[in-house]
Amino acid sequence: MSSERQIHCRSELKQYMEADRIASGYTRRRNLALCLDPVLRFQRLLRVAEYCDNRRGCLLGRIRFVFHWLRLQRMRIRLGLSIPLGVFGPGLSIAHYGSIVVNKNAKVGANCRIHPGVCIGISHGRAPQIGDNVYLGPGAKVFGGITIGDNVAIGANAVVNRDVPCGVTVAGNPARIVSHRGSVELIIPGTELRGIRDIDWSRYETAEAFHGPIREDKHGDE
Repeated sequence: MSSERQIHCRSELKQYMEADRIASGYTRRRNLALCLDPVLRFQRLLRVAEYCDNRRGCLLGRIRFVFHWLRLQRMRIRLGLSIPLGVFGPGLSIAHYGSIVVNKNAKVGANCRIHPGVCIGISHGRAPQIGDNVYLGPGAKVFGGITIGDNVAIGANAVVNRDVPCGVTVAGNPARIVSHRGSVELIIPGTELRGIRDIDWSRYETAEAFHGPIREDKHGDE
């Protein structure tokens, strides 16, 4: 259950939550949909548990961690999201709940977009190290001590067991490079957009086609 992420204070916790929210297509901080969306609720609880994991130096801190970790564990089982603490950087976007399995030794950078059926697994005792702005399509399998570069798109049902350079799209079993377009049109960079009040959503029209339409009540910021 140990976390090595840098959520050590409330300001960093807020930064992670804001980046996750924007990467998921929500621009308003106060929105009824934030409360009703089970995936966003899971992500927020994940970040709180990561924060509490780094503040277990006293008895009260340990009690708070156990409380939030048990809540998170119940949501993991209910939603089918086997995502450990300390794996994903800020700007995580989970497309939909259901059957996502991630090994605790994996590391994933900022602005990852991950779909159902994805497995990030271990092989020969080693787990993948995945860069920033990576798109993981439905059913993708990534395993072993490999390195995935920044701005990579991994296609649906791809099986990746070797290193992938930056800025490419891979697909197939075994995965191979099929394009040099990468993930730029498939992710919303929450870390880059955090703090911007009027986001130009026209830049993400192609991403919207993959993520589903951004509802009217999500446009604009407070």
